[in-house]
Amino acid sequence: MPTSCCLLSRRQFGLALGLASLARSLRGARTRALPCEEPATVARVYLASERVHWPKPTLDVAQDVAEVEARLAEVARRNAANARLVGGEILRRPEEVRPWLEQMGDIDGVLMIPVSQPTPPMRPLINALQVPALVFSRPYATHAWSSVAALQREGRKLDVIATTSYSDLDPYLRAFRTVRHLRKSKVLVGATTPGARQQIADAYQRHFGTSFRFLTGPEFVDAFRAVDVERAREAADEFVRGALRVEEPSPEEILNGLRFYLGLEELLEREKANAVTIDCFGTMAANTLPGYPCIAFSKFNDAGRYGVCEADLHSAMTQMLVTSYSSMPGFISDPVFDLSRNEVIHAHCVAATKMRGLNAPPAPYIIRNHLETNEGAALQVLMPAGDTVTVARFDGPRRMLVSTGEALGPVSSDRGCRSQVRTRVSDAARWLRSYSSGLHRVVFYGDQTAAIDMLGRLMAFEVVREL
Repeated sequence: MPTSCCLLSRRQFGLALGLASLARSLRGARTRALPCEEPATVARVYLASERVHWPKPTLDVAQDVAEVEARLAEVARRNAANARLVGGEILRRPEEVRPWLEQMGDIDGVLMIPVSQPTPPMRPLINALQVPALVFSRPYATHAWSSVAALQREGRKLDVIATTSYSDLDPYLRAFRTVRHLRKSKVLVGATTPGARQQIADAYQRHFGTSFRFLTGPEFVDAFRAVDVERAREAADEFVRGALRVEEPSPEEILNGLRFYLGLEELLEREKANAVTIDCFGTMAANTLPGYPCIAFSKFNDAGRYGVCEADLHSAMTQMLVTSYSSMPGFISDPVFDLSRNEVIHAHCVAATKMRGLNAPPAPYIIRNHLETNEGAALQVLMPAGDTVTVARFDGPRRMLVSTGEALGPVSSDRGCRSQVRTRVSDAARWLRSYSSGLHRVVFYGDQTAAIDMLGRLMAFEVVREL
C-alpha cells in the first residue's frame, strides 16, 4: 500500500482549503454554489522507488517529501479559491497505483512530484488516469520530465513544469479549476431537434465531461410565463435606468426581454446549469420565442455564466474554457475584414458589458433592437479601446484556433450587428485567405494565448495560431 507522507495530512489540507468553497457560495447570488463553481480537487502524489540511484543513493525520501510538503502548504493557502489539495502519499511500486486512485475518489487532476530515479509508478499512473496531470519536476529530482513530450503526442492530458519556484504552480492550480469547471458544467441547448449538434455535444462530453440537455420551444415559453410580470417590469426599469438611452425598442419589447431573462435564470437554477444557447436563427427563431434572448445572454455573460448565440456549441465551450480561467467574458462575433486598413471588425447583437473582466466596471450601453430582424431588444455595448484582444474558437474538442489583435474601440453602424469593436491585426489578408471552421469567433480582452497554450497541453487539445 502507499506510504503516507509524514508532514501534512489530507485532513489538514482539507481544513485549510475548504473554507474557500464556503466563502464563495455565501457570496453568490444563488443560495448554493454549483459544483462547476467550486475549487478543483487535486491529488498530490510523490513518485519514488524502493532503491534510489538519482539524485544520490543516500537520498532521504521522507525528508525530501516533507520539505516539498512545507512549500506546497503555502501554495495551497495562496490558491485556496482555485484548488483543494488532497493525497500526499508516496508511491514506490506500480501495483500501488490503482489502490491509491480508488482512495482518492472523484478528483479533477493530479499533481505528480517525482522524487527519485528510477520512478516505477509513473507510467502506470499516467496510463490509469482519466483526469489531467501535471508533473512538477524539481531540478535533480528525476529524469521523468524527459518522457512527457512523447506522452503528450500520444494525446495524454499531461503537462510538465521544471522549476525551483513554487509560485510557478499557481497558474496550474487555476487551470485545474478550469478543468473542474468544464467537467461539472451543464449547457442547456434550445433546438427543435438536436440533429448534428448532438454529435458535437457528445464529443465535448467525452473529452471534457461537460453535460448538455436539449430543450424545445414550449419549455422556454413555460419559463417565460412563470415569471411575475411586475417583477419583470422592475427589472426592465432598472435596465433602462442603466442605459445611455433607448433607441428602437418599445417598452413591451424591453419588458419581454427582461421577463425572458428572469425565466431563463430560473430555468438554469432548476436544471443546475450554468450555460444556455438557443438556435435563434434556425429551428427556434427568435421571433417565435416569447422574448428575444439577447439581454439575458448579455447579463449571464456579465455574471460569469454563459449566454451563447445560435446554439453554437463550439463557441459555448470556448467561452467556458477561457472565461473560467481568465474571468474575461467572451464576445461571440461575425468577423468583418477590411484589408485596406489591416483591420477586422467583430460584430454581434449580444455582448457583455464587463469585457475587461467580471470584476471590472461595465462599459456604457445603448438599448437597441436586434438589427438583422428590427425586432426585440438588445444591447449596443461601447467596447473599450487600447487593449490586446484574443480571438479563439474550438474546432471540436481537440483543436482550438487562436489569434490576437488590438482593440481600437467601438463601431456604430446600421449594418451588421449592434455591438461592434474594431481591431488591428498583424496580417488581415493572411487570416482572410486561410479562414476555416465556421464563421463565429469569440473575442476576449487581454492576451490569453499563454493560458490557452497551457490549458491545451493539460487538457489535450491542439492550439493552432490563425495569426
